[in-house]
Amino acid sequence: MSLFQSIPPADKPGDTTRPLADRMRPRTLDEFVGQEHLVAPGKPLRTQIERDDTGSLIFWGPPGTGKTTLAQIIAHMTKAEFIEFSAVLVGIKEIKQVMAEAERGRQYGTRTIVFIDEIHRFNKAQQDAFLPHVEKGNIRLIGATTENPSFEIISALLSRTRVYVLKPLTEDQVVLLLKRALADEERGLGTMKLKASQEVLQKIASYSSGDARSAYNVLEVAATLARGRSGKEFGVEITDEMVQDAVQKRILLYDKAGEEHYNLISALHKSVRNSDPDAALYWLGRMLEAGEDPLYVARRVVRMAAEDVGLADPNALSLCMAARDAVDFIGMPEGNLALAQAVVYLALAPKSNALYMAYGAVQQDVERTAAEPVPLHLRNAPTGLMKGLGYGQGYQYAHDVQGKVADMQCLPDNLRNRVYYEPTNEGAEKQLRQRLEEIKSRRSRSSSAKQPDSKTES
Repeated sequence: MSLFQSIPPADKPGDTTRPLADRMRPRTLDEFVGQEHLVAPGKPLRTQIERDDTGSLIFWGPPGTGKTTLAQIIAHMTKAEFIEFSAVLVGIKEIKQVMAEAERGRQYGTRTIVFIDEIHRFNKAQQDAFLPHVEKGNIRLIGATTENPSFEIISALLSRTRVYVLKPLTEDQVVLLLKRALADEERGLGTMKLKASQEVLQKIASYSSGDARSAYNVLEVAATLARGRSGKEFGVEITDEMVQDAVQKRILLYDKAGEEHYNLISALHKSVRNSDPDAALYWLGRMLEAGEDPLYVARRVVRMAAEDVGLADPNALSLCMAARDAVDFIGMPEGNLALAQAVVYLALAPKSNALYMAYGAVQQDVERTAAEPVPLHLRNAPTGLMKGLGYGQGYQYAHDVQGKVADMQCLPDNLRNRVYYEPTNEGAEKQLRQRLEEIKSRRSRSSSAKQPDSKTES
């Protein structure tokens, strides 16, 4: 038997050995729920399918949104051979075997759709193996991924495919699917005559986070619990308590190493920057409850304190470091409140990116300008030789100068008078701005005091 067998063209009526989610998989575009922006009449993907002109595709979207189902529907409607395999199970040898079979099939007029689940898990060499066969038309490649194709799929393959973005299902769409499953006597749970209120179905939908597969799984477990607890085979009602037991914990879309990881931390950071404590708390909760490393969050919160609050509130950095220490000391879940305190404090603190901008300008100058030597008067002179070479000559000790500010150049000549830090009028920086103006004034007076008296000179 070949490792890659085509999926049977039709389901066996009454087959309950497969999971409910698989049994209820839509067979046509008319049965398909969601993704109206792609498959509604007149929309791009539906038009391509109906014209039998799909080419190679990448479906990008969260779990349970219909990526595999759409691939199967395309194969059925275009009467193509459908070969499905997972990127986690095969290597170059198996890929070449499939490509050879597809090329032979094409010679006999057979079209082949190769569906690759989790295509982002293929390395560059594995993805390269598909290129010549996609170009020759030996196969139509359909890849499914939960990761951003821009980062996970090689550019050569990406340029030969069309990417369609699938969205999470809405709660109303998930409820519709659950009602179908309860009513369908051929593939669903219809023969059990189960009852479930709108509120119960809505709860399942809300817990599934737009993932139809997860919603079906919860419904199937809840149905089993309902029959077991009632002792009846038919007409049992699924209660809120049964759903809670079936769910155990809300399903949260999250991947610590994937795009959603960066999406959520970005949302947290930008909510803090925009002084929105409620949004900041929400995104923090989404990350922590999904299992994110709390010390990673703590490190990012410390960065927010320095980048977006800075010296407008010097206490912000200390408080965030204390939150990090608290998480490290007491662990989770107790440490979540320390992080919550930190993000709310940052959100409400006065904002300044003056320090961030100043250091960015320094980095540019370090990169783009010549690395001139340290001025002689700023150099240390611990030996006689160094003193003889002029090290430290002309240095002015600030404490010996009136006003404690000497008129002394501290930047190299090529950056003379360069200004990096420009404090804002926000929070404590308003006082720092006044202090900086005072320092400039004192330096100016010190400079005037050094000028020789013109009458005396003459």
